[in-house]
Amino acid sequence: MVRTVAVIGAGPSGLTSIKSCLDEGLEPTCFESSDDIGGLWKFKEVSEPNRASIYRSLTINISKEMMCFSDFPIPADYPNYMHHSRILQYFRLYAEHFKLLQHIHFQTSVRSVRQRPDFSHSGQWEVVTENREGQEERHMFDSVIVCSGHYSYPHLPLKDFSGIESFEGKYFHSWDYKGPEDLRGKRVVVIGIGNSGGDIAVESSRVAEQVYLSTRRGAWVIRVMSDNGLPVDMKYNTRFVHILFQLLPVNWLSWFGEKKLNAMYDHTMYALKPKHRLFSTIPVINDELPNKILTGGVMVKPNVQQIRGSSVVFEDGSVVDKVDVIVFATGYNYDFPFLPPNVMHKSGHRLGLYKHVFPPTLEHPTMAVVGFIHALGAIMPQAEMQSRWVTRVFKGHKKLPSNRAMLKAVECDTKDMDKNYIVSKLVPLQVDFVSYMDDIAGEVGVRPSLAWLFFTDYPLFKRVLWGPVTAYQYRITGPGKWSGARRAIFTQFERMFQPFKTRQVEEKQGCSVAGRLLKLSLTAMVGGAAAYYFHLQPPSSLTYLLSKLTPQRV
Repeated sequence: MVRTVAVIGAGPSGLTSIKSCLDEGLEPTCFESSDDIGGLWKFKEVSEPNRASIYRSLTINISKEMMCFSDFPIPADYPNYMHHSRILQYFRLYAEHFKLLQHIHFQTSVRSVRQRPDFSHSGQWEVVTENREGQEERHMFDSVIVCSGHYSYPHLPLKDFSGIESFEGKYFHSWDYKGPEDLRGKRVVVIGIGNSGGDIAVESSRVAEQVYLSTRRGAWVIRVMSDNGLPVDMKYNTRFVHILFQLLPVNWLSWFGEKKLNAMYDHTMYALKPKHRLFSTIPVINDELPNKILTGGVMVKPNVQQIRGSSVVFEDGSVVDKVDVIVFATGYNYDFPFLPPNVMHKSGHRLGLYKHVFPPTLEHPTMAVVGFIHALGAIMPQAEMQSRWVTRVFKGHKKLPSNRAMLKAVECDTKDMDKNYIVSKLVPLQVDFVSYMDDIAGEVGVRPSLAWLFFTDYPLFKRVLWGPVTAYQYRITGPGKWSGARRAIFTQFERMFQPFKTRQVEEKQGCSVAGRLLKLSLTAMVGGAAAYYFHLQPPSSLTYLLSKLTPQRV
């Protein structure tokens, strides 16, 4: 008997969940309230209630090789950092290639998800939907995957801003921002220095009379370009760097990273320096903000203390008069209003989910939340990994721990996050990208073994260790193995270089002596680090391999 699965939302998390269901022989039905796929990446000229919203110029700050799904590389000619329209094109290609569209019910909203009366026996759910004609329909499913995201409910903390009711201009949340057209010639205050706040401040400064960027904590600002113009995530989001983070003190790593950032633009001089260390929260990714500060288009200010008519008073006592517009880039609340209360187990500020996926208090593991995760890395490969695990649990190939064990694990995760990162009500969770991907990959049975690759496929071992942690690494072996994974890893830099090949340029030949010495030194360093890492955490596959290679005594 084929098990049925309701998938709520047809954004990237929903699309990969549909595919994972099909890969496991499950029968998915996806409900999408919009008229198209893409979720957050489906641009609308007017923001729709209870839906994520983006602005017209939005370009992703994760490079294409680091954000694509594991068995469907983004076309080589696409730019490395894509405009939202290109991202939507990619999702359409993905949906068409794997024939996902036939499983999606568009313009259908989910009103409620409730356990059936016989849930203790069947583990089944009743899902109530409303179609485009406003008619309610009831459906029965064996399992449910929630992929509704967490950028749908803007946080507008007006009560925290004394005198806002007296403001004579216009104010709105960044959720409502579509472009700078209405800000031409205006004096603008942007409150909040996250990625949205930084983008809006930069873009509006091109047409506004003056932009003031107000921040309570400050921020470390990094560029999307690294040395030689390479995408920064492809250069530094590697297993070798991840091993260094396991071996070296995080305070030293923060000091080293901060030193490199300040060499480009001193964060103290630019009034950006935050109260936290570099690796305690996700930095702002913005190449243009320092330049706008340098040229005076954007002025960084402290937190807003009070609003008096058209004047904004800051905590340092400075005042900006004749303010026309205030943009609140103050983040989002998260909510799942259609879910039953017993699913909403809380742990600290966050929704208490086992490994950020499974509600730990249910009698049957027949509900999961996919894509509700935050890391310095793209959501697409993380959601894909989660959905692969979820569908194997639904299929019965994997078994979850007891409720008691899952609750204990949830509390341990919350304590670890509180210890290692800055978390709050609006940013309730953060994980390390590589550690989390490897953890869930271990549950699926697809975590790449460096030791095994070292002995069986050394060229691939080098690329997995030194190269970027792209999603292809999780299709090398195990359930869902893809025959094209090895080639995708070997050609990922070719696809990265392809968009630059718009003019033929003579390339330098050969390698300098200094370059060879540097490579030799780095190879020795990584060899020593890897050996020490294996000594501390010997992988089971290495033990197994050594047992096979050791002669057996009779």
